[in-house]
Amino acid sequence: MLRLRRYRYYVFFAAVVVFLLYRVTQNSGQWEAVSASIPYAKAIPKSPPEQGFGPTNKQSRPSKSGTSKYTDEDDDLAQQMLEKANKDDGKVKIPDLKPTTSEDALDKFDLPTSATKMNPSDETKVRVYDKEGAAKTTTAPLIDIPDKNVGQGAKGVGKGKGIHGAPGAHKSKTNSATTTIHWKKQPEHFPVPKDEIIPLPTGKSKSIPTVQYDFVKESPEAKEKRLDRLSKVKAEMVRGWKGYMTYAKGHDELSPVSKKFRDPFCGWAATLVDALDTLWIMGMKEEFEEALVEVEKIDFTTSEFRNEIPVFETTIRYLGGLVAAYDVSGGKAGGYDILIDKAVELAEILMGVFDTPNRMPILYYNWKPAFASQPKRAQGGSVAELGSLAMEFTRLAQITKEDKYYDAVARITDAFYEWQERGTTIPGIFPEHVDASGCNRTAEAEIAAKEAERIEQQQIEAQKASSNAAKSSKSDIEADDSLVKRAESEPHTLNRRFEVGTPNDDGTKKVKIVTNGEEMYAPVETTAPKNSRAKTSTTTEDGESSSSDSKPKEKEKDKCVPQGLTSGAWSTEQYSMGGSQDSTYEYFPKQWLLLGGLEPKYKTLHTKVAAAVKKWLLYRPMVPDDRDILFSAKINTRGNPEVDASTEWEVTHLTCFIGGMFGMAGKIFEVPEDVEIGKKLTDGCVWAYENTPSGIMPEGATVVPCAEANNCHWNETMYWQYLDPLYETHEQEIVDFEKQHKEWKAKKAQKAKMKGHQNLGVTAEETTFGKEGLDAVGIQKRAPPRRIGSDSSDTDADGRYVPDESTRAAKLGDKLDGSTGRDTSALSVNEEESQIPLKEEDDLDLPEPMRPMSHKEYVENRISSENLPKGFVSANYHAYILRPEAIESVWYMYRITGDTSWQDKGWKMWNAIVSQTRTEAGNSAIDNVLLAKSGKTDEMESFWLAETLKYFYLLYSDPNVISLDEWVLNTEAHPFKRPS
Repeated sequence: MLRLRRYRYYVFFAAVVVFLLYRVTQNSGQWEAVSASIPYAKAIPKSPPEQGFGPTNKQSRPSKSGTSKYTDEDDDLAQQMLEKANKDDGKVKIPDLKPTTSEDALDKFDLPTSATKMNPSDETKVRVYDKEGAAKTTTAPLIDIPDKNVGQGAKGVGKGKGIHGAPGAHKSKTNSATTTIHWKKQPEHFPVPKDEIIPLPTGKSKSIPTVQYDFVKESPEAKEKRLDRLSKVKAEMVRGWKGYMTYAKGHDELSPVSKKFRDPFCGWAATLVDALDTLWIMGMKEEFEEALVEVEKIDFTTSEFRNEIPVFETTIRYLGGLVAAYDVSGGKAGGYDILIDKAVELAEILMGVFDTPNRMPILYYNWKPAFASQPKRAQGGSVAELGSLAMEFTRLAQITKEDKYYDAVARITDAFYEWQERGTTIPGIFPEHVDASGCNRTAEAEIAAKEAERIEQQQIEAQKASSNAAKSSKSDIEADDSLVKRAESEPHTLNRRFEVGTPNDDGTKKVKIVTNGEEMYAPVETTAPKNSRAKTSTTTEDGESSSSDSKPKEKEKDKCVPQGLTSGAWSTEQYSMGGSQDSTYEYFPKQWLLLGGLEPKYKTLHTKVAAAVKKWLLYRPMVPDDRDILFSAKINTRGNPEVDASTEWEVTHLTCFIGGMFGMAGKIFEVPEDVEIGKKLTDGCVWAYENTPSGIMPEGATVVPCAEANNCHWNETMYWQYLDPLYETHEQEIVDFEKQHKEWKAKKAQKAKMKGHQNLGVTAEETTFGKEGLDAVGIQKRAPPRRIGSDSSDTDADGRYVPDESTRAAKLGDKLDGSTGRDTSALSVNEEESQIPLKEEDDLDLPEPMRPMSHKEYVENRISSENLPKGFVSANYHAYILRPEAIESVWYMYRITGDTSWQDKGWKMWNAIVSQTRTEAGNSAIDNVLLAKSGKTDEMESFWLAETLKYFYLLYSDPNVISLDEWVLNTEAHPFKRPS
C-alpha cells in the first residue's frame, strides 16, 4: 500500500512538471518580453511573435494565502508540490496569453506624452529606455512618433521616418520608437548683464574701396568659351546632388564609391545644409525647395551620432549655410523664413558654449541636459576653432537685431586684440594652440605653494609651543616613565607632527623627543602630504562626529587667477597660416567688411598679421623654371625665435586661402603690395597643381627655399642636398668603403696564398703510411702542424713531436670512427689538410664590406620610390580630399584683377580634379596625387558641393554673381550680404 501511494506521488509530480514545461515552450516569446522588461537585462533577439502578444502591466502576482508546515511524512506529496509551484509562480510570472492593447504598450514603455500614431499592421524591434536611460530591446507593435515640431511650420515629416529622414535608417528598414534625449535651454551660470552686452556697431558704413575689377563686355568667342565651362561645372553639381539625395539624403555625407553614407558630425544633413546657397546660385531652384523640406525635419536638439557638438564645424557649415541661404534667396523678401528660423534654433543651442566665467567658448559642447546644465570653463583649442565663429554670429545678429549673438563673438575678438597688444612670441600672430581657460595655472600653483608653506609653518610653531609646555610640566618625572606618560598625554602633538611630516635634522620624518639630553624618535608609519585630505575625525557643536573627507558644506572657493588668452603649448610653439590657424586670420578683414568698417579693431588685427607673415613666414621656393611664386612657411620656437626658430618650408593645401586673403585685404586697406603678394601666393598653389603626375596639389609637401627672393635660380646640386641632408656623410661613407674594400682584397689574397702551404714540406708521394706511420712522422689528423721553433716539451728525446693529451684523444676518436668506411690511417698530408675546415672560417673572419649608397644613388632612389616631382623635397601628405582653397584664391585673383589667365589656370585644375575623382554617384577623395591614377577613398566632404564647385562656378559665371563689392564669404564659401 505504501509503495502504491509513493508511485502515485511520482506520477502526479511528473504530470505537473510536464504541464509547466508545456506552458513555457508555448509562450517563449512572452518569456523573452518579460526578461526584457527587467532593468539592465538585455534580451536575446528572436523572430517576432504573432501580433498582439506582448507583456502587460496588468498582470498580477498570485496572492499568498498563508503558509503551512508539513511534518507528517504521510501527508500528501502532491499537495506539497502544488504549494511549491504556487510559490515559484509568485517569483517568475508566466505571461497571460492575451493581446496587448496600445494603451498597455504605451504605459509599459513610458513614452513621451506627445501624440502618437500606430499602424497595427506593422511590427518592429523598438528600443525602450527606462528612467535611468538603460536601453533594452523588446518586441512591440510599431509606434510612429512624429518628429518634434521645430522651426516655423515644420512639415513634410512622413510616416515611418525618424528625425530628418532618420539618420541611421540604413540600420533597418523599420523605424524605432525610442525615448530620445533632447537639449533644453538651461539657466546661465555666468550671464552677461543686459547693460554690458556689446551691441553691434551702428551708424553709416564707411566708404570702402572697391574689391572687384571693372569688367568690360566680353567678346562672343570668350563668352561662348566661358559658358561652356560654366555648364560643365553645373553638370557636375547636378550629378553630385542627385547622388547625395539618392543614397544619403538626410545624412551628413555621401560615400560616392559604395553609394552609402556617413554621419561624421551630428547627423544633421551636413551636405544638404552646406549646399543650399550653391543650389540657389546655380539656378537649381527646384532642388533648393526640395532641400528645404529636409531642412524643416532637422532637429538640432538631439543627435544619435554624437554626444558633443563640434562647435567650429557646426558654426561654419550649418549656421553659416542657413544664414547664407537666407541671404542669397532674398532674405525677408524671399519668403524662406524657415532658413532663419532654423538658424536661430541652432544658434540658441550654440549660445550655451559661451556660458563660462570668461565667456570664451567650449569648443566641444555636450548638449545633453545632464551635462549642459553644469557650470563649465573653456579649455585649450586651436586659433582657428576659437576665432572662426565671428562672421556667422555677427550676420545672424544683423538679421535678427539680437545683440547677444554679436556680444558672444565680440568678446573673443577683444581677447585676441588684447593678446596681440600684450605681445606674442612672434608679434602680430598667434601660436597654434591656445589656452582659453582664463586662469593662470602657474600663478595658481605659486599661490597654493605659498599657502601650504604658511599652514605648515603655523603647525610647526603650534607643535613647538605644545612640546615646550609639556616639557616644563613633566620635568620632575624620571626618564623611563616620561616617554610613556608623554606619549599618553600628548597624542595630539604627535598627530600634528604626523600630519605635518616635518623633516628632522637627520632628514627623517620621525617625531624627535628629547628627554634628559637623550634623543628618542617615535616611528611614523604614514605621513600625509601637506595638503592631505586624510580622514580626521572632528566633533561638531551638536556632538555629532564628522569626517574631513566628507562633502564640504560650502562650495570650494574658485582660486582662478584671471588672465587673457595665452599659449597652450607646453614647450614649442608653432606659427603658420595653415590648418588650425587659417580661418581666424581670414576673418579679420572679412569681419571688417561685414561691419561696414565700423569696428577698427579688425583692421588693426589684420595689419599686424600681414606684417608678421611678410617678415617671418613668406618665402620664395626654388623651382626648375625659376617661376616667381611664394609660399607661407611654419615656424617652431621655444620662445626666442631670433635664436631658436626652426622653419618648415611647407606647401599645404589649407594655406592656399592666403592668396585671396592678401589680395582682398590689399584692395580694401589700399595696400597694392599685398595684392601683388596675393598673386604670387596664388600662383604658387597653381604651380603645385601643375607639377604632379595627377595634376592635383598634395595635402602637404616641402620644397627648397631661396636665400634671396629677388635672386633665385634653379640649382640641381642644392636641390639634391635637400633631398639628402646627410649627403656629406654618404660621400665619406663611399671613401671609407673603397679603402676598406681594398684592404679586404689584400687580406683575402694573402689567405688564399696560405691555403696550400705545408709546414713540414712533405709531398703526397712520400706520405703514404700505415697506421703507425702517422705517429712516426708526428702528423695527427685535426691537429695543427708542428710549429717551427716550438717548445722542447712538445718533442721526445729523439726530437720527434709528442702530441699532448687533447691531440691524443682526437687521434683515438678518429681511429674509432668507421662511418665513412675508409681507412683513415693511410691519408696523404694534402688530404689531411683538406679535412680541416679552415677555408670556411677564413671567409667568416673576412666578410666582404657592404657598399653603402652614394649621394647620387640615395637621391635617385628617393625620387623614384616616392614619385617626387622635380622641385618637391617631400610629399608625405599626398592625398586630395576635394579641398577648395586653391581654386578659392584663383577666383579672388580673377575677380580682383580681371586677368582671364586665372580662368585658364582654373580650368586645368578642374580637368585634373574631375578626371581623378569622378564616380558614378559623385566625386571621391583620392589617396595619392603623386600617381597618374590614384585610388579613391570613398569620401565626399560636404565642402565639395558647398565650396569647391561653387568657386569653380563663380570663376566662369557673370562677374556680377556674388560680387565682392556686395558680398563677403565665410571660410565655408557661404556668402553674407554686406551692409550698403
